[in-house]
Amino acid sequence: MKTYSDDRRRQRTAGPRSRVVHAEAVERARATALDAEEALVLADIFGLLGDANRLRLLLALLEAGEMCVGDLAAVTDHSESAASHALRLLRAHRVVAVRRSGRLAYYRLADDHVRLLLELAVEHVRHPASAEHGARS
Repeated sequence: MKTYSDDRRRQRTAGPRSRVVHAEAVERARATALDAEEALVLADIFGLLGDANRLRLLLALLEAGEMCVGDLAAVTDHSESAASHALRLLRAHRVVAVRRSGRLAYYRLADDHVRLLLELAVEHVRHPASAEHGARS
């Protein structure tokens, strides 16, 4: 799968320098900024989350905990093959973990970081838009 970071790796040229207005804020931001490789990994993860089908798999795991591939396919109305392929991608990026029991593979969210990220995203989507931010279009 071609990812966002594949394109970004080829575009690492620095743009024109900007005039620093608030040096302290710039230094605070630089001190905690991700390095280039970390930023690429994070962009890949958000790219994976940007696919509605993969996101539906993750939200099913968020709700139900651990599920086998067949059950996940049923929840998302996809073939087991399609669900399995999506889950392999998510596993490769440490978003989900797998446990095997005989011929069945059971998937779960990889850790509490993934759970928190999904919970916050769902909360954000379900939160009413404020006048300051405008309504969704």
